[in-house]
Amino acid sequence: MNEQLAPPKISKSFLKQNSPVLKLLFIFVLVLLLLIPLGMVKSVLFERLTRRDQAIYEITSTWGKEQIVIGPVLVIPYRYYFKAWKEQVVLGKAEKTEIVDSAVAHAYFLPADVEIQGTLLPKKLYRGIYEAVVYNGNVKLSGTFLPPDFEKLKIKGKDVLWEDALVTFGITDLRGISEALTLKWGSRTFPLVPGSKLKDFASGVHALVAEVKTATKGVSFELDLTLNGSKGIRFSPVGMKSKVTLASSWPDPSFQGMFLPVERKITPNGFEAQWRMSYYGRNFPQQWTDQDEGVRFKSDAVDNSLFGVVLISLVDSYRLVERSIKYGILFITLIFTAFFLFEVVAARRIHVIQYALVGGALCLFYLGLLSLSEFIGFPFAYLTGAVASTLMISLYTMKVLKSGRQTMIIAALLVIIYGFLYIILQMQDYSLLVGTIGLFIALAIVMYTTRNIDWYSRDEK
Repeated sequence: MNEQLAPPKISKSFLKQNSPVLKLLFIFVLVLLLLIPLGMVKSVLFERLTRRDQAIYEITSTWGKEQIVIGPVLVIPYRYYFKAWKEQVVLGKAEKTEIVDSAVAHAYFLPADVEIQGTLLPKKLYRGIYEAVVYNGNVKLSGTFLPPDFEKLKIKGKDVLWEDALVTFGITDLRGISEALTLKWGSRTFPLVPGSKLKDFASGVHALVAEVKTATKGVSFELDLTLNGSKGIRFSPVGMKSKVTLASSWPDPSFQGMFLPVERKITPNGFEAQWRMSYYGRNFPQQWTDQDEGVRFKSDAVDNSLFGVVLISLVDSYRLVERSIKYGILFITLIFTAFFLFEVVAARRIHVIQYALVGGALCLFYLGLLSLSEFIGFPFAYLTGAVASTLMISLYTMKVLKSGRQTMIIAALLVIIYGFLYIILQMQDYSLLVGTIGLFIALAIVMYTTRNIDWYSRDEK
């Protein structure tokens, strides 16, 4: 008769002697499982963020996108000559004859000096619960063009088509312009019509101008722009000397680009900023032609020279919620550590399911934070979610631990952790340092609390 081998049994003494280790293992697995609801909350966050971005895009696409103003650029066509082969019939035979042919190219000239003065009037537009920051801008451009020097470009004066000279500006979104534009050129005024004459910039305006050939000392220009835009506005330093002054009632600007303001004043009532730069800080020439390969007014060179201001939102609640979720696993670990210490030090028995319910309450905090922040702002949403989570966990802990003193410790710990997390979220440069210090302190408290525990003899006793 064959005897069946019974499966090995784990002795109770083994489970008893290794119960702390097994409990830690269960807690570790539970912490990993709680990453699943945290990931689900994060996916909801990205879905809401995508919907917010779509709403902002719909608003800005009708009002006006971020505006980039490039120019002015003086464009003068000229005729150039080249040798070509032309097929002709001579005595009944086809022969190729070398001839001199001509074509039209363009010479481009940037102004000697440019001064820009602008005022941005911000406002908020809403699509459902989402808002977008837009502005109405009044920008005045003025400056001077020196007489074009065609000798440096190796172009003869007789080949220049002065009557077709024009001035062009590149403007990102012409839908933001609601009034007719006129260019004051010297002593005359010319209407600007849609269409950029710069090869790498499709959107813009231009005007045919006169008094270029006869202006021996240069020509001054002025242009008043009233345009709608969103997010911000940027310029390119097209002058040998450029000066830009911007003012707005928006209290939280972000100065970006190749050049930063040399003077700035930011108050709760708005900002004022001034840029001054020369043409040495850019990567494109003062004059060029279509035939100059490698030195044209290319889009990448212009993009690298842009500077300006962005009207950023004072509080981006979605980004703050995203950052808080990143600390979720740390938050859960600290609370579980406190419960485990009660098991070890105070001889309290806490079931794994009770750990799971507390972890679920901690995860629910982030979902509440996300949903509330869309309506009442991040600070009040954080306070409301933290109070609700602390109250729920504290009441449950009172029943589990059956001790008012230990429940107060858990409640105080929750308040400290929520407060510590909020401080970290408000920091940008020092969040890593402060978070690391907090972890050192937490680990030191655990080590100090368990310093006298004899882990080998604890369960035997």
